[in-house]
Amino acid sequence: MKDNLLELTQDIASVDIEDSIKNSYLDYSMSVIVGRALPDARDGLKPVHRRILYAMDNLGVGSRSAYMKSARIVGEVIGKYHPHGDTAVYDALVRMAQKFSMRYPVVDGQGNFGSIDGDSAAAMRYTEARMTMLTEELLKDIDKDTVDFVPNYDDREVEPDVLPSRVPNLLLNGSSGIAVGMATNIPPHSLDELIDGLLLLLENKEATLEEVMEFIKGPDFPTGGIIFGKKGIIEAYRTGRGRVKLRAKTHIEKKPNKDVIVIDELPYQTNKARLIEQIAELVKDKQIDGISEVRDESDKDGIRVVIELKRDAMSDIVLNNLFKSTTMESTFGVIMLAINNKEPKVFNLIELLKLFLNHRKTVIIRRTIFELEKARARAHILEGLKIALDNIDEVIELIRNSADTSVAREGLMSKFNLSELQANAILDMRLSKLTGLEREKLEAELAELMAEIARLDEILKSETLLENLIKEELLEIKNKFKVPRVTEIVDDYDDIDIEDLIPNENMVVTITHRGYIKRVPSKQYEKQKRGGKGKVAVTTYDDDFIESFFTSNTHDTLMFVTDRGQLYWLKVYKIPEGSRTAKGKAVVNLIQLQPDEKIKAIIPTTDFDESKSLAFFTKNGIVKRTNLSEFKNIRSVGVRAISLDENDELVTALIAQTYDDIPVIDPENELSVETEVLEVEELQNEIDEDSANAEEDANSGDETMLFVVTKKGMCLKFKISKVRQMGRTARGVTGIKFKEPGDEVVGAAVIESNDQEILSISQKGIGKRTTADEYRLTNRGGKGVICMKLTSRTGDLVGVVMVDEEQDLMALTSSGKMIRVDMQSIRKAGRNTSGVIVVNVDGDDVVSIARCPKADDGEDEEEAPSEDMGLLE
Repeated sequence: MKDNLLELTQDIASVDIEDSIKNSYLDYSMSVIVGRALPDARDGLKPVHRRILYAMDNLGVGSRSAYMKSARIVGEVIGKYHPHGDTAVYDALVRMAQKFSMRYPVVDGQGNFGSIDGDSAAAMRYTEARMTMLTEELLKDIDKDTVDFVPNYDDREVEPDVLPSRVPNLLLNGSSGIAVGMATNIPPHSLDELIDGLLLLLENKEATLEEVMEFIKGPDFPTGGIIFGKKGIIEAYRTGRGRVKLRAKTHIEKKPNKDVIVIDELPYQTNKARLIEQIAELVKDKQIDGISEVRDESDKDGIRVVIELKRDAMSDIVLNNLFKSTTMESTFGVIMLAINNKEPKVFNLIELLKLFLNHRKTVIIRRTIFELEKARARAHILEGLKIALDNIDEVIELIRNSADTSVAREGLMSKFNLSELQANAILDMRLSKLTGLEREKLEAELAELMAEIARLDEILKSETLLENLIKEELLEIKNKFKVPRVTEIVDDYDDIDIEDLIPNENMVVTITHRGYIKRVPSKQYEKQKRGGKGKVAVTTYDDDFIESFFTSNTHDTLMFVTDRGQLYWLKVYKIPEGSRTAKGKAVVNLIQLQPDEKIKAIIPTTDFDESKSLAFFTKNGIVKRTNLSEFKNIRSVGVRAISLDENDELVTALIAQTYDDIPVIDPENELSVETEVLEVEELQNEIDEDSANAEEDANSGDETMLFVVTKKGMCLKFKISKVRQMGRTARGVTGIKFKEPGDEVVGAAVIESNDQEILSISQKGIGKRTTADEYRLTNRGGKGVICMKLTSRTGDLVGVVMVDEEQDLMALTSSGKMIRVDMQSIRKAGRNTSGVIVVNVDGDDVVSIARCPKADDGEDEEEAPSEDMGLLE
């Protein structure tokens, strides 16, 4: 017993468990890579697909035969070739029949084979299938020893290791799969383009990728769509890896008062039903504005998804948002990985094309050898029959005198020097072959065979003939399956910008007290004489009124500064365009304001130039200046623009020139606000000391100046250098002190030159133009001088703007009326005067003013009666 145990122990080998697990895992990985998940580079098929097509060929389910139940085909496959579940096989068969999955389907399905909405196919017992004409080209000549056959899983059957494939199926229909540690994702292509590329490589084996791409433009997906940019295509074709951007193909239909976006084609592998659901969710969550309804009108003739827009929505902007937020735009990651010589490898385009050509050469050589051997065997028989016919009397006598067949065979072989095959053929020959007509047919057949043998022999000896044969077959395929490209390719994806679709137009942007914003082309407001009553600029709710407005270009960027000191961004063209009387759209739907956050200033800009500053003015007289470049990093949640004191509000913010020699307070310094408060107290003392020298400073230098006005008609002009640049989170410094209790800042301006004019206007529509030189230059922190002489007939000062005679003035009343006035019609007046009637308010109040480009000349309305208020000293 002990001896037996000792003997068994000696037979046990010592194995390192780490090496054992590693080897086992590698064996499993290669089994999955080669035998399941990745396609062969020659025929473009995975094993399951190849087995399905071979089984259908064996069952005789050709393109012209009757359909066969899918369950019968699946049973044949899993019973003979594919020892896996029937679901996996049926799913593969279903995909090969789907026109939205395969550029050229290889299975002709009858019944429910799924849909682009993601609906699954009917059970295999209900559907039927057969091969397509293209599939027959994949299997053609398989019975002529063109490919190797290997044993099936139980060694009872054999199956092809690869199909002969007369078409470049790998690139034609593409392939996708995930193996162990690697994946493939090859896009489909146009058959016409592929064949043209193959013909080029046959003519010029050294053709470059650029030359090949003159024929093979790029992928051609079965669902159509648009490919944006060739950069990803070129990268994929050169290296085997790349990213191709796809978009849905759409068009715009015009309806009364609104546009309709219609989706005609979808990106490859996009689920239509899920896309519609996604759009509906985005509209519900208010992430996409301007859509009123989405419905699917697709039918057997094609895809038609209708997206109806709201009356004020811009179709270009909505469409651009849909591309950004939904699967209407997707990226196809190209990985051209396939199996060659039982090894996985990433190939470039030219390598795959050459692999297919080499495969075709091998197939044709093996087919030629098979046909040559068959022709020679037949010729050998015919030569024996011809000898027998030439000596028919002797042959008949020999056979008649022979005891049996074997004796007759030996006699024929020895007497006429025939082979056993020839002798057997003579013995099997029917008497009808002895007729003269049959003799002529035999001789003609023999002559044809000899010619065929010569032709086949020449093909095997000549590379040129071999390639010409490949060309003939490729051209035959091209003519037989000619289908136009369905996916459009647009060259310059990176250069396409939604702004390129928006015309440059001057717009009047209005925002109401309740936060409704809109834009209207400025040309809709005709120029009027001063004293005109204006036109209604917006229809407001009973408790709402227009709070501010300005003119800007559609491509400008709007910076919104709120009562909390936050700054937000918005392009002008993203503001809904409306009629003069439209209410507009709530601004909270355009920018991500916090609850109860209110916009206090809107600043348009064309860029974020570092040579400019953004100056902030608050109700309590605080002034702050920050470099404009601090705000160029746009964030959807906004950024902190200014820190406000309690009970203080932002009045306005303006862009001014930056001076690099002024030190900037560190925006990240937590002591910035406290430091500025201390500086304000120190500067209070400096103001009194420097006031005597203010007049001397007025005539020195060409530095930009800031101009601040208060509700009680006071103003202060000081150099911008008196306000050093600060970071975004700083508080600012004192700009003006108030002479009267209850006074507050109502407006501000940036003065570039003392020759500029300042327009002031009061609540009752009284206004004037005054040269900036008439306002004395002082230091910041003073109480200022009179800006406008105010009385009960003028009301409080509303605001000021910098103007010139080449501009127009637009004034807004609390009831929503807007008037456009030629600046030249407003009289110039001194600093300590009231002015003339600019707007006939009819008991209303002016709430805001702005300058705008000069309007085109048109019919002027009749001049309203105006009262000259006189020039008060």
